[in-house]
Amino acid sequence: MAVAIAVTRERREGETRCAVTPETVKKLLALGATVTVEAGTGTGSSFPDSEYEAAGARVSSDLKGVLAGADILLKVRGPTASETSALKSGAIVIGMLDAYREKATIEALKGQGATAFAMEFVPRITRAQVMDVLSSQANLAGYRAVIEAAHAYGRGFPMMMTAAGTVAAAKVFVMGAGVAGLQAIATARRLGAVVTATDVRPAAKEQVESLGAKFVAVEDEEFKAAETAGGYAKQMSPEYQAKQAELTASHIVKQDVVITTALIPGRPAPRLITAAHVASMKAGSVIVDLAVEAGGNVEGSKPDEIVTTANGVKIVGWSNLAGRIAADASALYARNLAAFVGLLVKDGELSIDPEDEILKAAAVTHKGEVVHEGVKG
Repeated sequence: MAVAIAVTRERREGETRCAVTPETVKKLLALGATVTVEAGTGTGSSFPDSEYEAAGARVSSDLKGVLAGADILLKVRGPTASETSALKSGAIVIGMLDAYREKATIEALKGQGATAFAMEFVPRITRAQVMDVLSSQANLAGYRAVIEAAHAYGRGFPMMMTAAGTVAAAKVFVMGAGVAGLQAIATARRLGAVVTATDVRPAAKEQVESLGAKFVAVEDEEFKAAETAGGYAKQMSPEYQAKQAELTASHIVKQDVVITTALIPGRPAPRLITAAHVASMKAGSVIVDLAVEAGGNVEGSKPDEIVTTANGVKIVGWSNLAGRIAADASALYARNLAAFVGLLVKDGELSIDPEDEILKAAAVTHKGEVVHEGVKG
């Protein structure tokens, strides 16, 4: 009997993305699987039920019916308690589970006997690039951060020379030059801003400069060894942070827009901008905090709010920036998932290699146990 794949609509507040698109329904069917989609799954991403049906999926409004026979459940965020309880024991759940913070979700999946894979744990190796949800979503979040900044900023980004005088270009400072930061740099440059950027990873300097921005950082010995083997930023020493903070303070006071993107897996987001930094900025300046869901890079940022400070600085804290460009975010994420499912399904049957390095890295629960070392504690 063919592997049954189920997709339900997202029930987490503010989540507009979906885990499958009509395009990827066809990819999943090509693996020999069947696909059942809950009615309304693609509404927030502008994919009507009729398009899923045309692609070959079965669409149903009966949640329990969708889940009851599912061998695999595809999600954007982790399933709710009602979804998890409706799954058969041993079902496979794949999504961005936010496993370090969503402990209740992981416990529920463990209790249900589900095999859960967290897409955020897919290793950054060559053969897994097509499954890298962190990169696909961060890329769009970085783009959207600049759009949100431009919307909140009371002036234009490019320099404009007019008969009435010259309008100066906006000065944009991007803190963190990972995937989101690099896209933010590129987007701000396209809009005509003068862009500077910083990051604790040495490799970022060349990438920043290749996009036409100026790199700003304390380039000492600690800086030269500040990247893990997996390409992530290391936690920096208090001494380095103090030096970087001093440099940041002198630079930020001159900026019109600041975009912060720094995240450390499994830890609270590092504090990059203090209240003193914010107080030093001129009225009308904008800060966009992409790390607001993880505690925030900016003192005073609040999830899903724009905070206007006493000195007239706007701090933008939208918690799901990729979801604010839902159609494209869903399209990319669904392709990531379809590629991952391809590791599990062969000729319509489950065919799981327990030694596959991608599956081992992404597995969180299996047979009633938490199996991911980083999540166990």
